[in-house]
Amino acid sequence: MTATALIVVAAGSGTRLGRGVPKAFATLAGATILEHALRGLVGVDARIVAVVPAGAEADARAIAERAGVDAAVVAGGATRADSVAAGLAAAGDARRVLVHDAARALAPRALVERVLAALDAGAGAVVPVLPVVDTIRSVDGAADASAEALGAIVDRSGLRAMQTPQGFDAALLRRAYEAAGEGRAASTDDAQLVQALGEAVVAVPGDELAFKITTAADAGRAEALLAPTRAVPELRTGIGVDVHAFGGDGPLRVAGLEWEGQGLAGHSDGDVVCHAIVDALLGAAGLGDIGGLVGVDDPQHAGARGEVFVRLAVERLAEHGWRPQSVGVQVLGVRPRIGSRREEAQAVLGAMVGAPVSVSGTTTDGLGALGRGEGLQAIATALVARG
Repeated sequence: MTATALIVVAAGSGTRLGRGVPKAFATLAGATILEHALRGLVGVDARIVAVVPAGAEADARAIAERAGVDAAVVAGGATRADSVAAGLAAAGDARRVLVHDAARALAPRALVERVLAALDAGAGAVVPVLPVVDTIRSVDGAADASAEALGAIVDRSGLRAMQTPQGFDAALLRRAYEAAGEGRAASTDDAQLVQALGEAVVAVPGDELAFKITTAADAGRAEALLAPTRAVPELRTGIGVDVHAFGGDGPLRVAGLEWEGQGLAGHSDGDVVCHAIVDALLGAAGLGDIGGLVGVDDPQHAGARGEVFVRLAVERLAEHGWRPQSVGVQVLGVRPRIGSRREEAQAVLGAMVGAPVSVSGTTTDGLGALGRGEGLQAIATALVARG
């Protein structure tokens, strides 16, 4: 016999949330509300039953798998009570049943444990509650808020706000649903049906995090709370170096721009900056180098511009879940003078990479082949992220 079933009600339309999809399938901080709710139940010793809109069962199963929860998924009904009844039918022979609203997606595991502990202590029905902290007034007359006449202030000391999950002896809850009959449709709280039988309902402390996501403001609050828990992306750095001598037949291309003067020798256009960027990006992601990407003497890349290789490298990164964050390049040589077109070069390279690129130039004070103006060298560093 399964000791406990935990029914997650997720069949609401979400009209007030205004996302254009059923509420539980709206996305907050990179995951659906249902996924957040199910994640909070990981490790709970219970049979999880997710009740979702008819036709959404396959999507819900995929969501449960992402959340790391083994859940039975059933279609809900026209009202919340109908959906709970569908969950009860799927609860099997469980002795205890917890009913939880997916809209209370941030409810902490500790709240579930408090409800279970009260059931263990012999309670037949348990609800988590919070004191009402706002000043509450009654109203008289019209349903139109603009025409309402304010009545007396209600003593809030005797008021409590109800939350979920609510816990029940399974037989008791089934009896309450049977006794309510068609009248259950008007109920928005399962404990109310149990109380209608004359049975006692035990209260346990609720939790501020178990607020119900109903409106856009609620969704914004939930996203703000979820943001710090997002996974920190994996970051890696890479270095790329390229050198080419002057002596090419084509134009001089450096940093994706064409310059005056003799071109650089090489199978492609010899753009040392673009080639160094490619090696830095690939190296950061552990994906080899430019030779492994395109081959050093592939005929189709004869005379190819450096932009071709940079874009291929960015695509290769994307295939493995990596994205460039920033690139820095320093060019060593006598000519061309990078500083004269730095901003233009940075804009062109940034468009290729899809991330900020900084470019600088320096000389070797006349030392070596670079100092004698025989060629150019570029050293690039790249920061990439995944996750």
